[in-house]
Amino acid sequence: MTRTWLITGVSGGLGREIARAALARGDMVFGTVRQAADADAFARLGGQALILDVTDEAAVKAGVARAEGVAGRIDILVNNAGYGLVGAVEEASLDEVRAQFETNLIGPLAMLKAVLPAMRARRAGRIINITSVSGLAVWAGTGVYCASKWALEGLTQTLAAEVAELGIKVTNVAPGGLRTGFSAGSKAVVAGKIADYDGLARDAERIMADHAGREPGDPAKAAQAILTIADEEAPPLHLLLGEDALTYAGRAAAGLQADIDARRDLSLSIGFAER
Repeated sequence: MTRTWLITGVSGGLGREIARAALARGDMVFGTVRQAADADAFARLGGQALILDVTDEAAVKAGVARAEGVAGRIDILVNNAGYGLVGAVEEASLDEVRAQFETNLIGPLAMLKAVLPAMRARRAGRIINITSVSGLAVWAGTGVYCASKWALEGLTQTLAAEVAELGIKVTNVAPGGLRTGFSAGSKAVVAGKIADYDGLARDAERIMADHAGREPGDPAKAAQAILTIADEEAPPLHLLLGEDALTYAGRAAAGLQADIDARRDLSLSIGFAER
């Protein structure tokens, strides 16, 4: 059965690969871009471009309405658009923090709010959010980016519970490093640096620069994995992509469990005593 996708951020990277894979099997794909040249390039792939900024709520609503008007429905929303802010937490200006959250959290929220009414009416639909392993495991020097992805994780894990009885499925996809150009073109570096953070907190920027173009994950294979879970009757709430994602998330989960176990008695000590 042909399905209709709406994918944000299809001008390159993982978004474009998901769109390419869906189009190759005969699905209809709408994709958001920000430039007319990118819209033309997406049209040449066979997709239908929506020129909009995901942080513009009015444009998002209009774009979703246009896609629904052409296709009749949106079966699958993929919230993929985003970027990373690199720098220590103290270094990030509040304007830089707000911009990061506008794109990585408020934008996806605007998109899912725009598609949910029709999905609720049909009692069917899929929402796939591209978060990051950084939404499960922190990395010094990317604290604001991590915070935006943790917020998206929390928001849409809750959404998954709220819409499950309405027939809507939600999956958070957490990739590790993908060879998409993210480390070069989809990151911003804080404008104001503090010398005291030139150690561990600067490693993220150095590692991204050193590994650009040599990331371990193949975005085309990641796209096929996403199509796999999009077709499943009971898709997972979480899908981690890449050996590095499994490693870092596993370490974070083990660390949390270790803290729980080490202070179990102290945690339990705050309850009211039985009379």
